[in-house]
Amino acid sequence: MRHHIILRIAAQLLIPPILLFALYVQFHGDFGPGGGFQAGVIFAAGLVLYGLVYGVAEIHRVAPTHVAMKMMAIGLLIYIGVGFAGLGLGGKYLDYNVLLHDPMAGQHLGIFLVELGVGITVASTMLVIYQCFSEHQSRDLADDEW
Repeated sequence: MRHHIILRIAAQLLIPPILLFALYVQFHGDFGPGGGFQAGVIFAAGLVLYGLVYGVAEIHRVAPTHVAMKMMAIGLLIYIGVGFAGLGLGGKYLDYNVLLHDPMAGQHLGIFLVELGVGITVASTMLVIYQCFSEHQSRDLADDEW
């Protein structure tokens, strides 16, 4: 891809706003449309674009598969942890009202943390899926060259 200079420059210009927009969707999700799932997909799309433009080896260098797999688990643990925190504080599973002294603030914190866990899990899962497919395809291309 080194000879596709226009594509590389376009990607350099587009990837940062894509990732920034994903963060906006993540943190604005409890006030309007959006949230963890949408933000995770947008964030993963930015990383996939990076992998498509700069190559499989580069995306593995920037976001190794083992790190993305750990992030999948961390996102899930955040989601589950919020649920069990509600149980531990005397409420129901994923009952956000008991997380803080003010039920409204507890709702806000609970939704924020759950959406954060979902966003991390979705982005990491989509990235791992892309890495697995791209790794498999690069092996097939290498076999065809022989």
